[in-house]
Formats: sequence, C-alpha cells, structure tokens
Amino acid sequence: MIPGTCCIFLPWQIALSLHDFCSNDAAGVLHMKKAIIDKTAFHFLKKIRDNNNRDWFNAHKAEYTAAYESMIVFADALLEKMQAHDRIETPSGKKSLFRIYRDVRFSKDKTPYQTCWHGHFSRATKKLRGGYYYHIQPGNTYVGGGFWGPNAEDLKRIRQDIDYNHTDWRKMLANKKIKNTFGALAGEKLKTAPQGYLQDHPAIDLLRHKQFVLTHRFTDKEVLSADFLKNLNETMKNFRPFFDYMSEVLTTDANGISLVD
Repeated sequence: MIPGTCCIFLPWQIALSLHDFCSNDAAGVLHMKKAIIDKTAFHFLKKIRDNNNRDWFNAHKAEYTAAYESMIVFADALLEKMQAHDRIETPSGKKSLFRIYRDVRFSKDKTPYQTCWHGHFSRATKKLRGGYYYHIQPGNTYVGGGFWGPNAEDLKRIRQDIDYNHTDWRKMLANKKIKNTFGALAGEKLKTAPQGYLQDHPAIDLLRHKQFVLTHRFTDKEVLSADFLKNLNETMKNFRPFFDYMSEVLTTDANGISLVD
C-alpha cells in the first residue's frame, strides 16, 4: 500500500527469483555482488499460477522458501539504495513484501496463493507523503507511486490546490524526470466534474482524478539484466519531484500554513 492512502487492487501474476552472490578477492575479503533476478526463478511462480492449490504448494514448499528468501535479499538491497536518496520508514526488505497467501473471503477468485512477489516502501515522518510500490511479472513489470485512495480530507485539499494552482501542477507534471520516466498522471477518474467544480474548468482533466499515481514499466529483458537493481533505484529517485510537491500540498492549508509543525 501507499502510505496515507489505501490499497493495492490489481490481480497479480508475478514470478521472480533473486540472488545476491558473494566472492572473495585475493586478500580473502568478502564482497557482495549485485542482486539480480534469475531466469530460473520465474518457473516457480509460473508453476503456482498453474497449480494454485494447497496440496501442490505444500509439496513444493522448499522451492517457495528459496524464492522468497531470494526476494528478501533483493528487497533489502533496494531498500539500502533508496535510503541514500529518501527517508524510508519500512524497516527491512522483508517487511516491504506482501504475503503470498491471498485473502479470499470477499473474492470470487478462491485460489489460495498470490502468483507474485510485490511490496511497498513507506516514507518516514508526517511531512513526507507518498510511497513506493514494486510489481514484477513476466510481461508486466512496473513500479508505482502516489495516492491510490486519498481520504476525503486529502482529496479535497488536492483538488483545492489544482483549482488554485493548476499552472504549477502542469509544470510539475512536465518536469523532465517525471515526464520522461512516467509519462502522464495515471489513476481512476470521475466521469464528470467533481461536486463544486465546473465542467469547463481549465484543469478539469486533473480535477476529475480520484487517484494520483505515476507508473513506469520494465521489459523482461530489463528485469533480467544485471543492472536491474540500479535501474529500478534510479526510477524510484524520479518520483521525488512528484512526492515533494504533493507533500507540500498535503502538509499545508490553502494559505500555506503548515499542518504538521
């Protein structure tokens, strides 16, 4: 989940495996090599996708455990890199991961297991709004960040800022890091103008948003490359102009007075 927002709501079919390798130099000093996503690791979650039942899972628990532990290694490595450019309160890669066990109580899909690895990192302190989500799936790998389900108060404040400062919004979304990495603002929209706003408002396209999300996709080739961890972290960095702007909006009132000091 994105902090201060809501839930992740898509069906996931992710498969991956990650390994962090060690080697010794001539002096016997241990060095950590890059965490990577291994091709062979895709097979386990492809299998569970096709054999999504408890009997099969229990019979292949060792395979799952190895893949899960590898994912923790990768998530830990990503967290360490992200801490260099943001303040993350999620204490570990393991804590960022969502469970493989599905809650099927209110779902028509009664398969018991996620066919994926996915997780989220929360930003620290009330002043830092937004959060990071990672999703890895053959043919559909991406990261996302923003506000999936802003509460009524946050949504009101966001729309108020769009109303008053839509030129600033356009400039922020046109930032090279944002535009080149994520493209346009994504997320569900109302079919018409929100209550209190005219249909011909110059920023009606932004005002209609119920969700405020940026996403970036990776090809399978990129995911399986040795540089994926580095490239993923660089993508995470590029959320910052968006997060910084939104944090300023959501931690101040319409007059610019801080709500968190």
